[in-house]
This record gives sequence, C-alpha cells and structure tokens, in this order.
Amino acid sequence: MRNWLPLFSDYQSSYKRIRRTGQVRASPPIVLAAGFLALIALGTLLLSLPAAGTEPVSLLSAFFMATSAVTVTGLTVIDPAAQLSHFGQIVLILLVQAGGLGFVTFAVLAAVTLGKKMSLTHQAVALEAFNQTNVSRIRRTASSVLKISLGIELVMMTILALWWSRDYSWLTAIYRAIFHSIAAFNNAGFSLFPASLSQFVGDPVTVLVITFSIILGGIGFSVLSDVNSKRSWARLLPYTKIMLISTLALNVIGFFVIWLLEFKNPTTLGDLPVHAQALAAWMHSVTSRTAGFTTIDITQMRDSSTLVIMLLMFVGGGSLSTASGIKVGTFVVLLAASWSYIFRRKEVVLLRRSISPETVQKSLALVLVTAALIFTGTLLMTIFEDAPFITILFEIVSAVSTTGLTRNLTPTLSAPSQIMLTLLMFAGRLGPLTLVYSIATQKRSRVRYPETQFQVG
Repeated sequence: MRNWLPLFSDYQSSYKRIRRTGQVRASPPIVLAAGFLALIALGTLLLSLPAAGTEPVSLLSAFFMATSAVTVTGLTVIDPAAQLSHFGQIVLILLVQAGGLGFVTFAVLAAVTLGKKMSLTHQAVALEAFNQTNVSRIRRTASSVLKISLGIELVMMTILALWWSRDYSWLTAIYRAIFHSIAAFNNAGFSLFPASLSQFVGDPVTVLVITFSIILGGIGFSVLSDVNSKRSWARLLPYTKIMLISTLALNVIGFFVIWLLEFKNPTTLGDLPVHAQALAAWMHSVTSRTAGFTTIDITQMRDSSTLVIMLLMFVGGGSLSTASGIKVGTFVVLLAASWSYIFRRKEVVLLRRSISPETVQKSLALVLVTAALIFTGTLLMTIFEDAPFITILFEIVSAVSTTGLTRNLTPTLSAPSQIMLTLLMFAGRLGPLTLVYSIATQKRSRVRYPETQFQVG
C-alpha cells in the first residue's frame, strides 16, 4: 500500500494544478501520442460514414484502416480499391499524408506563419517529433519537411500520371498517381490496383518511380535537407554519409539475395523474363523497408526469402522519416559497437567519429523493446489464430515496423488480433522508446552504486 502513496500523491497534485491553472502538463511523447490518437479517432469517424464505403464499413474495420493510415503502415482488412468510395479513398490518403509528415510539422508551420513564438512546451514537443537537439533548427526543419515532401510527391505524381495515361483516362491516371505518390513517399502500402502493383511487375517506369519515392521518404528528412543544402560529398555530415551508404548497401544486398533465392521459384520469379525478375527483386528489397507494395505473390516466397524480408522490415528506414523499424542508424551503431568490442577498441567509431555510450545504450534498448513487442504480439496471435507460425511472425513484424506487407492473413484476423495489430502499429509508429517514455516518466537518480563484475556471453 505504501508504494501507491507517492503515485496517488502525484495524481492528486496534478489534479489540483489542472483545477487551479487549467493547464495539463504532459511529456512530449504523450502529446505526440495524443495527436496521433486524435487523427485516428477522426479517421475512424470519417471512414465509418456511409459515404466512405461502397458497402457498409464496420466501426472496427474503420478503426483498423484509420490506424494503419495514420501510422503509414498499409495493412488492410478491407480492399481500399473495391470497398471504399472515392470519398473514403481520399480520407485514407489524407490520413497517410498527415501521419507521414506528422501533425507537429503542420502545427509548427502554422505557428510560424502566424508569427507566434513557440513556448518551451511547444519547443519540447517539436524537438521530440523532429529528433533535434537545437531549438533554432526546429522551424527550418519543419519548413524543409513540408517543402521536400510536397516537391517529391509532385514530381512522382506527374511522372506516374503521364505514364499511366497510356492505359487509363487522364482523370483516372491523375487520381491514382496522386494516391500512389503520397502512399509511396510516406511508405504506406495502400494501392488502388488489384493485388497491389502486380500488374506492373515488368514495368520499369512504375517500379523505379515508386521505389525511388519510397527510398526518399524512408531515408530521413534531415538527410535530404543536408544533401540539398551541401550538395557535396565532402561537406555532408557524417550521419548523412552513413545513412546514404547504409541505405544503398541494404537495398542492393537485399536485391541480390531475394533474386538469388527466388529466381528458380516458378510461383514468384521463375516464370518471369530476366528484366521483370530484376525489377521484382528490386521492388521487394526496397518495399520491405516499411513500404508494403508488392508486384509478386509473397505468400509463395521461400521461407529463406521471407526471413530476409523480415530482417529488412525489422531494420526499417532512417530517423526523422516516414519509415519505422528500429531504424538504419540504430542497426549501424550496434554493428559498430559489436565490431569495437570484438577488436578490443575502447571507442565506437563511425567515419572517424566516436559514438557516445548513451547512443549505444539507446540503440540497444530500442532493439530489445522492439523485439519484446514482436515476441509478445507473436505469442498472443498464436493463441488467437490458427495459422502457420512464419505467417503470424511475418504479420507481427510487418505491423511493428509499419511496413504493411502481409501473407494474406490480415483480412481474415479475428477481432482480438485486429485490435492487437492496431496497438502494435501505433507503438511502431511512435517508436518503442517513445512509447515506454510515455508510459513511465524517466526520473534521474542521484544515487551511485559501486561497480561489480557480471558475467555475460
């Protein structure tokens, strides 16, 4: 009982403060979570309206689709092309855009436009959202996010509209180009075509435009901003160089591994021409980095290829991007830390720059929390569903990393599993560490304990 007294006292003092000042003090992650929850609630309401569907959309389905859109995942329990009206599709893609760019971006830009100075609370929220440590860079980062995003989406939309106008009317081509350019850049796997993008498996323009947009959206706005301002490899920040090298390496390695494992599989790449095999392997290497589009039936992939895709989903994209996963930077830092330990180096070094112990600890914590989410989700779904283990694991990793790839399990899930996936998508989008920080406020202790030897490994 004694342990609950301080907690009760905190709640009591908070309640008195709210009554006295009318203000609610919350940590930045909680404010961010509340913003995403508000978007999801609004999306659920709109998608459940009769005008949103070609047939009635249940409240649970609307909630799942809204969560999937706001978290830029792309997992679906209904077919957006067949079961959503144009109004519903527009609502869906606007939720993707808002979730991808983040409500904080629009809030900061609105404050700047109105000429208002940001309070310390607003600055803390923006710093948390943009993963920045310098307040002076918040406005510039927010403005860059919007300009870069809309510019890239406009270019991609124009190319796709011109290309697809060969097979569709101009209005249809433009409409679908806008939808898919927003979905691709924001790394959400929603599509208005049957079976995702399978009809474009051998189409170099569509595949390259979509994958290029996915890469730009998933590499991180800070990287794009640095490249845009410096425009010289020598002047780029070390983080930018590492992200560019790592992203290229992951995509190329994934491309060759998937092609090598699947080129003799007649149900995936085996019966395709060589150029279509290459495009399909490239598409699924890139889209596994939290995008969710497909051009082949991934349920027919070999288990080895499925495992590779799950690894790519787990890693995800860059920080301050529309992608999720543990993030490429986290993956690289842990690789560098392991390398330093194996070769008895005192410092973790990347491109002749040392990485702080706090960064290594944060990276390790992020991986462990993400793994815990995946383990818990997989355990629960094996209880709720009667499906192959690898299919369940694939679905959970896809949800936590907000990728949106599925082995056709999502549409058949029971209500408990759907609710669990929405929670995992929400946790994956906010970031597991942010979620933990939201639940338990960090308190620094002034107590220091003597060091002891502890056996590991």
